[in-house]
Amino acid sequence: MKTLLTDNEIKYEGWQLCPHWIYKNFKIQGDATVAFIGECEVKLTEMVDIEDVINDEPIYSKSMLSFISEQFNIGLVEGVFRQRLLICIIKEVLEKRGFKITRCGDDLFFEGKKLTVSIATKSATSVLIHTGINILSDGAPVKASGLTSELGITDIKDLAQEIMNNYAEEIDDIIMASTKVRGV
Repeated sequence: MKTLLTDNEIKYEGWQLCPHWIYKNFKIQGDATVAFIGECEVKLTEMVDIEDVINDEPIYSKSMLSFISEQFNIGLVEGVFRQRLLICIIKEVLEKRGFKITRCGDDLFFEGKKLTVSIATKSATSVLIHTGINILSDGAPVKASGLTSELGITDIKDLAQEIMNNYAEEIDDIIMASTKVRGV
C-alpha cells in the first residue's frame, strides 16, 4: 500500500470519498492512503452513512486530521474489516503515547468524548475509507475531543505518518501472509 502525507490543507466535505480521488489528485495509482489536515464539514447531502442522514447528524470539525484510503479487489465486508483495523491502529498509536482511548465499533473516544469519525463504502471499482481525527474539538455538533485541544498533541504530521506507516505495513503483511500457506 502506498501512502502520502500532503502538506496541502484540504477541507474534507465528503465528496472526496469517490473512486480514483487519490489517483486524480496525487497521481498515486492502486491501493493507497492519503493523510491531510483541514476543516471537515460533511453536510447531509454528501453523507455516505445513511444512519447519520436518518438521525440528522452532519459532521463538523474546525480542524481534523483526515485519512482517505482507496483499496481495490476487495469486497465491502473486507473493507469494513480494514477500516476497523485502521481504527485499532490509531488507538494503539495514541495509547503508546500514554492516552487511554476507548473504541466502540469504528469510533474512538477520549474521556467519553468522540475523537474520530469513520466510514467505509464500496464504489464500482474499489472500497473507500475516510477516517478523521479531531485536532480541535470546539464547534463540533457532538461532545468531542481533539488531538491538540484535549490530548495536547502538537506533532500531528508525525502522528499521521506513524499511523499510515503502521496501517500500510499491516495490510501488506496480511497480504504476504496469505501467500505463504498451503491449501488444505
